[in-house]
Amino acid sequence: MICLSLSLCVCVMLSSGVRPPAFSTAVRSLQRRSGGGVRDFQEIPNTGSNGWINLLRFWKDGRFSLLHKHMENTFRRLGPIYRESLGSQSSVNIMLPMDIGELFRSEGLHPRRMTLQPWATHRETRRHSKGVFLKNGTEWRSDRLLLNKEVMVASAVRRFLPLLDDVARDFCHSLRQRVETEGVGERDQRSMTLDPSPDLFRFALEASCHVLYGERIGLFSSSPSEEAERFIWAVERMLATTPPLLYLPPRLLLALRAPLWTQHATAWDHIFSHAEARIQRGYQRLQTAVGGASDGRFQGVLGQLMEAGQLSSELIKANITELMAGGVDTTAVPLQFALFELARNPDVQERVRAQVLSSWEQASGDPQKALQGAPLLKGVVKETLRLYPVGITVQRYPVRDIVLQNYRVPAGTLVQVCLYPLGRSPEVFECPERFEPSRWAASGEGFRSLAFGFGSRQCVGRRIAENEMQLLLLHILRNFRLTVSSTEELNTKYTLILLPESPPRITFTTRSL
Repeated sequence: MICLSLSLCVCVMLSSGVRPPAFSTAVRSLQRRSGGGVRDFQEIPNTGSNGWINLLRFWKDGRFSLLHKHMENTFRRLGPIYRESLGSQSSVNIMLPMDIGELFRSEGLHPRRMTLQPWATHRETRRHSKGVFLKNGTEWRSDRLLLNKEVMVASAVRRFLPLLDDVARDFCHSLRQRVETEGVGERDQRSMTLDPSPDLFRFALEASCHVLYGERIGLFSSSPSEEAERFIWAVERMLATTPPLLYLPPRLLLALRAPLWTQHATAWDHIFSHAEARIQRGYQRLQTAVGGASDGRFQGVLGQLMEAGQLSSELIKANITELMAGGVDTTAVPLQFALFELARNPDVQERVRAQVLSSWEQASGDPQKALQGAPLLKGVVKETLRLYPVGITVQRYPVRDIVLQNYRVPAGTLVQVCLYPLGRSPEVFECPERFEPSRWAASGEGFRSLAFGFGSRQCVGRRIAENEMQLLLLHILRNFRLTVSSTEELNTKYTLILLPESPPRITFTTRSL
């Protein structure tokens, strides 16, 4: 990472109107290209034309776990656009907002992103239906519009927000009891240093189950269920085995009974088994309700979809399972990063807390009003995902030929927006190393905040995840002050999501409520 003195130097250059050298180099390069008209696709800089040789190098050098750093370094070396072939996959990679906007303007009515073929092969071999994550075209659109009514629109958020708030409050109550019992220090300022990641994973699973299935599973007890521990293990194993399988033919590995494929498929089988048990209980609850309908209480997204009756039971199962599998690590891990950044930036922490306390008092405990009055919480989430994007790319296949960085990119080409280099680029963000939630206060994001994707194909669980993270941070800031012993930058690794190499240990100190 860039040292502090260089960071300050870059900040001064930006504030005085002087652009850093990398930006000037990119501009000069673009100006040279513009002089001769639009250039051919084959002229886009590339990392090597033979995808299989590139793949072997990736494995040999251990680059899969550092794919985000590889992208950042490649942009520095080749400029703001490059082509890459890995095994059977080829893509054009971009990172500047002007190119991102052009890409999204060419996505068409049915935006298509890269299919995670290992996931699709698992569904096909097990004869499971596919959810919207694995679908494309008109079938995707019809299912997605039905799901949006239950998880994306404002009325849906109002229904599930109290459930998320219940879980966030219980989590903080449980953690506070633990700190007060096992911590050290004065009675009103007890402190305890711990790795919060196991607790955050249990929080995310408990919150997801409550919203999706309408039931709690009691993960804040002293002895969490074996079922929950198996589910968390299965999600982690599924995510870890996905990246290498993206570049190999899954059906060949299946025929060869390759251990990597067996591990991947077994993890998915555990995930589906967990979802199946919860879904069956949901059907039983609905059938035993008076007249086969709920009594007006929110029955979870599952209950809402069942009552609507517009998706088949198989499609409900497929989509609920995808939401569960995609809603634990992808929420728990950003929360680790957020707590770490708040802990090592005490001035930022105090500013956010002051806004949270004022908003909470004015909202009289109403979670929706409390979040509306504390926009810095949303800024904390955006800033965390800028620096540590859960998924490091957003992909699209343009439906028409487009021009990116003065190169023609044919329709149907896989184009990847690389979020890690984007979020840390001084060409896009002023002082990018600084954790500053208030930078998002200005209206208009200009294709700079894309951790949940964009447009009609953005993450279907976005509203659940955003509110889940904001509510937990709200209650943690009300209950605790956060500190860390070291403010050194966290090293990160990539599986299918971005993770800390070693989970940060954070000191939680109780504060008066």
